[in-house]
Amino acid sequence: MEFFAQGSNGLEYLPAFATSLAVGLLVGVERERSPAAKAGLRTFALVSMLGTLLAMLSDRMGSPWILASGLVTIGAMIISSYLDDDEDEDPGTTTTAALMLCMGLGAIIWYGYSTLAIMLAITMTILLHYKPELQSMTKSLSRSDLQSMLQFAVLSFIILPILPNQEFGPYETLNPYQTWWMVVLISGVSLAGYVALRIVGQRYGAPLLGFLGGMASSTATTMVYAKHGQDRGMLNMAVVVITIANLVVLLRLSMVSGFVSPNILPHLLPVFGCGLLLGGLGAFYLWRGMGKSNAELPMPEIKNPTEIKIAVGFGLLYAVVLLVAAWLSDVAGSRGLYLLAFVSGLTDVDAIFLSSLRLFEQGKLMADQAVLAISIAYLSNLAFKFGFVIVIGGKELAQRCALGAGAVALGVGVGALLF
Repeated sequence: MEFFAQGSNGLEYLPAFATSLAVGLLVGVERERSPAAKAGLRTFALVSMLGTLLAMLSDRMGSPWILASGLVTIGAMIISSYLDDDEDEDPGTTTTAALMLCMGLGAIIWYGYSTLAIMLAITMTILLHYKPELQSMTKSLSRSDLQSMLQFAVLSFIILPILPNQEFGPYETLNPYQTWWMVVLISGVSLAGYVALRIVGQRYGAPLLGFLGGMASSTATTMVYAKHGQDRGMLNMAVVVITIANLVVLLRLSMVSGFVSPNILPHLLPVFGCGLLLGGLGAFYLWRGMGKSNAELPMPEIKNPTEIKIAVGFGLLYAVVLLVAAWLSDVAGSRGLYLLAFVSGLTDVDAIFLSSLRLFEQGKLMADQAVLAISIAYLSNLAFKFGFVIVIGGKELAQRCALGAGAVALGVGVGALLF
């Protein structure tokens, strides 16, 4: 059987082997730094090119067993090299897996998946390089944090797939699958902020704590720091955390919009962009004026966003708000929807936000109506949390927070009127 076409010397395949060489060298450089690793720079480069060569042979000869047997042989060789060394306590499973994966990457390069192979090689190298950080992160997670992740897996991969993807109820707005998908999406974003907040904690100061607190729960973060803002030693820090936490809500809503309704982004982003710009300037001014503080940063007590009770409660709230929004939009026009946005936004901006996006996707709302409803809900929610600052934190904290809150409110309001 002829491997190459007539008149060809096979040099046209050199780019594939060059790519596999680069992939092997990339991973090998990282493994070379590990004292326990029995495979380094040269081994990974050779194994990656071997994967490409065996894939070529399997392809040309029509036998997948050539590639399979090569993978088994490489795995057996590297495992045996660790078994022969009694003094090494490290079983070398990570290097073994990396070496076999590297050979697999070399194989898929032959089959035309070079970009995917390079992306996977970079990802693998990152995982190998940041071993201490990943181990530290897992150790910092508590049992409840792991339960949160398992609960999110239940919400996403057990409950969601079995729900019917069909419209029910008045105005054909209630879709169990779509409703629970909103629950999964909001829970996922909140869980990411929740876990990151637990891992990062107090180590990187007020700005990052405000950012993560806003991703997890801006309301809880506002309440906690409004209370601590009564202490003059923590006043400036509390102002910065509260301001950033409420500013981040715009970023979080923008991210969710990209998943739920990408078509509305050209209309929504200019409005949120104005809020982020002015609010960001206000937050930066407050942060610059905060000065150095040795006070310990308190952690906001945020409930696990993936608890079944919380998830079901949000799902019911979303369904009710969606149904009422569709009804008000039908009988009272946009004014009824705006009133609902103001009232429901006081306590929860996510429900009316997702409802507006859903109605927009169904063609029951124009883009400008949906954006204005979302803007009203956000401003209503911001005003509600500012009320917390006044009642819990006192006059001085409220005066300091007014700059950041006023800046973001002005940006959103101006953006909603202009765009």
